[in-house]
Amino acid sequence: MQVRAADPEDVKVSLRADIRKQRQQRSERRLSEHAEALRDHVLTFPAVDAAECVSVYASRPHEPGTLPLIEALHQRGVRVLIPVLGDGLQRGWAMYEGAADLVERAPGRPPEPSGSFLPQSALADASVVIVPALAVDTSGTRLGQGGGWYDRVLAEVAPEVPIIALTFAGEVFDADEHPLPREPHDLGVAGVITPEGFQPLPR
Repeated sequence: MQVRAADPEDVKVSLRADIRKQRQQRSERRLSEHAEALRDHVLTFPAVDAAECVSVYASRPHEPGTLPLIEALHQRGVRVLIPVLGDGLQRGWAMYEGAADLVERAPGRPPEPSGSFLPQSALADASVVIVPALAVDTSGTRLGQGGGWYDRVLAEVAPEVPIIALTFAGEVFDADEHPLPREPHDLGVAGVITPEGFQPLPR
């Protein structure tokens, strides 16, 4: 009897559910500590240290926190591009102008700046792109939230621009033992940063 291989999308759905459940277990204090550690590691990344513009996602509760990082970059004078949802559910970017300007516009949506809507092509200005991930494996495969928007927009990023995922330490998988499912549209990342530090990956 031939055993049918698991569908990659079914595997992704199951992994996402498991990881989201695990993330709910972290306390606010622990999440805050992790966000500060992530900030410190990202700021010491050489490409970030030299960057004039960085793209960073605005984190939601229980995600690897980015708000301390975003504010630290802003204080350095770095232009920070954050994803926003425009008219007609059009995805794009807006420039971060300060913590008071970052608001959650609908339940469950990430916080967004209120500045001018910039098209997806604005990502070309970024010297480093920091992306969310539910998990990453050591081959560079990233498990996203499931919408596919980052995979589409990252196709426009120049090869020399590092794409770095943020996760918690237990969400980095050994690709030889536990590879994440990867489909043709899934774009890899050049590295992953956890609260424990940076790990380069083949993209």
